[in-house]
Amino acid sequence: MNHPNFVSPDLIRQRFSKAMSDMYRVEVPLYVALMELVEQTNRHVLDSDPQVARQLNSTGEIERLDLERHGAIRVGTAAELATLARLFAVMGMQPVGYYDLTPAGVPVHSTAFRAVHEEALQVSPFRVFTSLLRLELIEDPELRAFAQSTLDKRSIFTPTALTLIDCAETQGGLTEAQARDFVVHALETFRWHHSAT
Repeated sequence: MNHPNFVSPDLIRQRFSKAMSDMYRVEVPLYVALMELVEQTNRHVLDSDPQVARQLNSTGEIERLDLERHGAIRVGTAAELATLARLFAVMGMQPVGYYDLTPAGVPVHSTAFRAVHEEALQVSPFRVFTSLLRLELIEDPELRAFAQSTLDKRSIFTPTALTLIDCAETQGGLTEAQARDFVVHALETFRWHHSAT
């Protein structure tokens, strides 16, 4: 049960999803074109197939049609993945599913963090596909050592994000001001950076 002064994890997830979409619109010009294409396609389908429009209206999905549905991130260490799990938990998200990409020649395994309850999904269906590099599967010893050295030097979370994750766990949630700061600082983990360290 949420404390009355805490922001719902679902609303934090909704705000984060919107902030991430806004960030991508600035960082990736083709993202805007993609979103316009999706909007045009949705409009075309709804205009040409009234049955689909009725079904989406009856389920309430029409309200969420334009919401961001997913993001993705790749991390390099188990510690980064563990911290991401804590960060996503603040937003009411948990790991669902397991994907081993090694048969495709990609040295990672993955999961999707998302809300799991229908009410939470109604607020925000946002999910993040999260992949963890498996260093032990990099065959070249020099490349593996370089990757390990690079990963050992980096921190993908801001100090404020880490503090707010701790706060949410200790308090059982975040206040409005903390939730606003959390979204700003959590977003930095997903922002494009020109260097890894």
